[in-house]
Amino acid sequence: MSTNFFRTVQSSFRHSVYRPSHITSIRQFHTTLPKMTVHNFETAEAFKQAIQENKVVLLDCFATWCGPCKAIAPILAKHSNDEQFKDIYFGKIDVDDLPELSQELGITAMPTFLLFKDGKAEPAERLVGANPNALVSILKKHIE
Repeated sequence: MSTNFFRTVQSSFRHSVYRPSHITSIRQFHTTLPKMTVHNFETAEAFKQAIQENKVVLLDCFATWCGPCKAIAPILAKHSNDEQFKDIYFGKIDVDDLPELSQELGITAMPTFLLFKDGKAEPAERLVGANPNALVSILKKHIE
């Protein structure tokens, strides 16, 4: 057998000994679960119910194939766990899964962020594009 084969086996063995597979790359020091999250709406009814039940709702309209949507998703998740935005309900819809709702909301580009306030069906704010600074300014504008 070749020496490359033995090196590969040695390397695999070394990694399994020093980095057991049952230990994940999750931060081990984090002791509490996040309080908030970004809710993925599967139906238009779930989205409309969230608007009625929450004072402020931020909706992320995204597509799975959209690069900027993938880039801003972790930033949105971070803001959903931020204590200063605890009163904002974060949600998202896949525009390809809910095309009727996307058309009803007037989504023409992804990502589009819509902020709904006080149960109204018309958005109070609209942000088109993956602009983290503008997103934060919209969130700060509508916190209590």
